[in-house]
Amino acid sequence: MQHLLRFLKPYRKELILGPFFKLLEAIFELIVPVVMAKIIDNGIANGDGAYIGKMCGLIVLLGVCGLGFALTCQYFAAKCAFGFGTDLRSAIYRHINTLSHTEIDRFGTSTLINRITADASGAQTAVNMFIRLAVRAPFLIIGSIVMALLIDVKLSLIFLIIAPIVGLLLYFVMNRTIPMYGANQKKLDSIARRTGENLDGMRVIRAFSRQKQEKAEFAQECEDLERSMLAVGKISAVLNPLTFMIMNLGIVAVIWFGGIQIDSGSLSQGDLTAFANYMTQILLAMVVMANLIVILTKGQASALRVHEVLNTPTSMENGQAQPDAQQEEAISFSHVDFAYAGAGDNSLDDITFTLKKGQTLGIIGGTGSGKSTLANLIPRFYDATKGEIRVFGKPVQDYDMHSLRRMIGVVPQKAVLFTGTIAENLRWADENASDAQLQRAMEIAQAADFVGKTQYGMQTHLVQGGRNLSGGQKQRLTIARALAGNPEILILDDSMSALDYATDLALRTALREKCSSMTTIMISQRATSLMGADLILVMDDGRCVGQGTHAQLLETCEEYREIYDSQMQ
Repeated sequence: MQHLLRFLKPYRKELILGPFFKLLEAIFELIVPVVMAKIIDNGIANGDGAYIGKMCGLIVLLGVCGLGFALTCQYFAAKCAFGFGTDLRSAIYRHINTLSHTEIDRFGTSTLINRITADASGAQTAVNMFIRLAVRAPFLIIGSIVMALLIDVKLSLIFLIIAPIVGLLLYFVMNRTIPMYGANQKKLDSIARRTGENLDGMRVIRAFSRQKQEKAEFAQECEDLERSMLAVGKISAVLNPLTFMIMNLGIVAVIWFGGIQIDSGSLSQGDLTAFANYMTQILLAMVVMANLIVILTKGQASALRVHEVLNTPTSMENGQAQPDAQQEEAISFSHVDFAYAGAGDNSLDDITFTLKKGQTLGIIGGTGSGKSTLANLIPRFYDATKGEIRVFGKPVQDYDMHSLRRMIGVVPQKAVLFTGTIAENLRWADENASDAQLQRAMEIAQAADFVGKTQYGMQTHLVQGGRNLSGGQKQRLTIARALAGNPEILILDDSMSALDYATDLALRTALREKCSSMTTIMISQRATSLMGADLILVMDDGRCVGQGTHAQLLETCEEYREIYDSQMQ
């Protein structure tokens, strides 16, 4: 938890006042047994009803004050803990957005979701309970021992024997459970990952009738988590019964030896009652401490997982340069290699080409040939392993990433839309885009017709992932979203695969006529879609095996000719 203490700095006041009021409550609680001893020794022994009534009123007053202090502490603890949790989640989310795709790929989506939700909540709960109990429980234990020493030193030896035994028990439980809680969180990550995959791939699972197998595998992972949680639960469950047993044996010893001292006249009945009450307070405080240790152990495991994310630096340094779209040379690759983290071989080898402003680049090749990887290097989703990539005359590493990506419109392979209206989705590239701009973008993307036929037009609400649209409709809207920002460079990563040939042709024609100054990169499996490109790259196993126009490649590149002939037949 010490790694996350910086998030508590804005809540110093609550962090001090919360424990302070809890301390006052504990002080008032320690006074009660003394008052009870007075009632027994002075009131009941002498039959003084007035004195008994006065002392009972004092106990009620102490209880009311203690309640007020406890509620005040609860308020400050909640304000501090929930503020800490809010700031922590915001910091994790902001940091995740600074990470490159390399770090996000390494962590995985499911574990990042768990760390920003379950782990952040675990750390928040630990802070809340720490403020409420970390001062009160130890103070009650120490205070009860001190008060007991003031009553009778010999009987207090029982405390001094019991305390180390309970301390060793707490250490044993804490030492065993911290690693187990961390392992359980990793298993929870695995369950979250499988759940996400199953929900995203529900149609594929049903198409292949894999429901039974997926249910069995999911149940197996849940059972594995159940066994691990039961194991750590069994260790934690031992804590309370053993603590109760040890402390109750201590109370028996107190009453036994205290009774002997009463018979000898060295101890009064009131003092023995107070002594037993202090023993009970220690018992209850020990139980609270045991539960607090469990909560803090979970919080520590969660905090370490959160810290791992926050302590992971991005592999990309942000530059300061601003784009200058007036340069004649739009994109230039010079002997570029790229390999994914942890991969043995390069995904791209020695890629070199130059594209001028307003030109169209076509990229074609078989599955896994590196087409999308090449396109992802332009907006700097990944950094090249070797070589240099220039956009409008400057290396991409020199650019401010926000400015670079504002200049580039990317339409990914998988059409991704978000919950909200069509207009809200289209304004992602430009929040201030007018309806006329959105209409123009939809007309170029061939989306205006189907949007106009909906009941609410651009105000039509989209469900999560745009699942109330067909695949072709989603692709056209994602193209319109990229065009709405008037980008200098447009990357279409196989984003017309769900379109029929007529719509594909109409879209390419509209791009050529209405966006002539825009530099376009089109990745496609269809040779016919790329025939009009100014430059075509033919990719094969990460290498560029041919580049040129359609006519040139038919004459010089056997791989391109094979693709073209197979499609024409």
